[in-house]
Amino acid sequence: MRVAAVSQADVVAFRTRGYVLVPGVLDDDMLRRGQQIAASMLAAEPPDAVHSGPYFLWPRFGADGHPLLDFYREAGLGELAAGLLQPGLPAREPDFAQLATTIPHWPHRPGCPHLDGLTPPPPDGRPGTFSMLCGVWLSDQREPDRGNLWVWPGTHLRSGAWLADRGADALSQADLLGPGPYPPVELGDPVQVTGPAGSVLFAHYLLGHNIGGHSGPAGSPQRQVIYYRLMAEGHLGRWREAVTRPLAEIRD
Repeated sequence: MRVAAVSQADVVAFRTRGYVLVPGVLDDDMLRRGQQIAASMLAAEPPDAVHSGPYFLWPRFGADGHPLLDFYREAGLGELAAGLLQPGLPAREPDFAQLATTIPHWPHRPGCPHLDGLTPPPPDGRPGTFSMLCGVWLSDQREPDRGNLWVWPGTHLRSGAWLADRGADALSQADLLGPGPYPPVELGDPVQVTGPAGSVLFAHYLLGHNIGGHSGPAGSPQRQVIYYRLMAEGHLGRWREAVTRPLAEIRD
């Protein structure tokens, strides 16, 4: 059951910073359910016993569905995301998810941000754009350096301006992009996003971001997040507008 909602202050933060963390979205029962799904998936496809650092699973949702699609629906994530999108532009249900874990001990500081969906691109050659990233936190991340996501606030607006000057198809031209890959814009200082388990992070597609290190001792709790990549209805037909006018799909 969803126990939180997006506020107008969240909308303002999302528009200006490019991300917002909504705490308390999952109640205790839903949090346990998410953790149980993650544990089952990791038991079926475990990392190597000596592995440390990031480990990802990428389940696709076929005709028979998937527990992570059921979880998305039961947690009300589509309705929550709608609070950040323009009226009349609901989020389409995702057709895949990412279970992202970070296994300690893995000290790491990301050197630069990236954009999702560029390497490799989808089969049709279009950059793999979407409207927003939705991350469901199954583990506590109140402290920094526990696998927290690093973000570069405001870069969604600067990247949008850069793409407006050069055209949206610049996303497909690797020689125009900086490391990451990411548009060569002023980045500013990165921030580690912190908060409790049961929170949901929303991040604009163009927001510069990257995975951070986990400095906890070996054997301490992993960082675990379920990511859904959400498209507003009709995004595929207007993706160029969405990246050159980065607030076009976002609620005022």
